[in-house]
Amino acid sequence: QVQLVESGGGSVQSGGSLRISCVISDHTSRYCMGWLRQAPGKGREGVAMIDVNSDLEYAESVKGRFTISQDKEKSTLYLQMDSLKPEDTAMYYCAAEVRGRAECTGLIFLPYGRYRGQGTQVTVSS
Repeated sequence: QVQLVESGGGSVQSGGSLRISCVISDHTSRYCMGWLRQAPGKGREGVAMIDVNSDLEYAESVKGRFTISQDKEKSTLYLQMDSLKPEDTAMYYCAAEVRGRAECTGLIFLPYGRYRGQGTQVTVSS
């Protein structure tokens, strides 16, 4: 079974930046991949993904501030987060699903995918 391991979370002040990473134990070409987050008391939401056409999709709340990218040779997915806000505070999860499944058709479906990492905490203070 594919494994996903996140790293790079931490604490930052409002307006700051962080980059989180996710290493996948398989060839990234087999999967659509993205990032989810879950804040205390809230449901899990899709933040950004690379879909089946390698197009990028972002949640409205992070457009223009977050950038998703991948290094296929390193089997690593990244999320560069700039201009962070306190409302970005959450546990961030790397997510993946095999290309061709419905969960890869859009960011709204990615939270229902089968593969997730253990999460990395991002805390933004005001």
